[in-house]
Amino acid sequence: MKKTLEFRAHNGEIEDIALGPDNKVVTAGRDFQCCVWQQDQLVTGLRWHENLPGIPDKAYRYQACRDSGTFLGLGTVTGSVAIHIAFSLQVSGAGLGGSPLAPRSPSPPMCPQRLYYVKEAHGIVVTDVAFVPESQPGRELLGGHEAALLSVAVDSRCKLHLLPTRRSLPVWLLLLLCAGLIVATILLLQLAFPGFL
Repeated sequence: MKKTLEFRAHNGEIEDIALGPDNKVVTAGRDFQCCVWQQDQLVTGLRWHENLPGIPDKAYRYQACRDSGTFLGLGTVTGSVAIHIAFSLQVSGAGLGGSPLAPRSPSPPMCPQRLYYVKEAHGIVVTDVAFVPESQPGRELLGGHEAALLSVAVDSRCKLHLLPTRRSLPVWLLLLLCAGLIVATILLLQLAFPGFL
């Protein structure tokens, strides 16, 4: 085996490492951070005190991580489980990466979009998380949900976390509502100012 890249990802031990799509690497460290890397460049970093205001940054620590390409699943030492939307984590990493083994500068304040969070889903450390694959049996397990994350903990339990499908308006309905708003505005202006048109 040949080493292709070496860099300092965390201050202290790395708890979990996961390979994601597009050659991204997700790491969870004992420094209370979860980081997404492209080669040796930091794409983004998650810290508890930035993602969950009001919770001290030393109260929780990321323990397990997985990247599905669409979602980022995280487990903690306190048994909590979270799912973030992966593309909301794609902030500019300019100046954040650095040369191999060089200490990196702190991550900028950011607010990644968290879609799902269960505080203490397990009574103790989440040791691993995994997304249900999008195969035929996986789609049957998903039902009408957008994603499913399995979490395993020291309590010898495996839990399934289902992310409900997010609702959105069809584009045609949005365009119809905009056209209706324009017509209503013109009618109100005509009513308020006779001879306007």
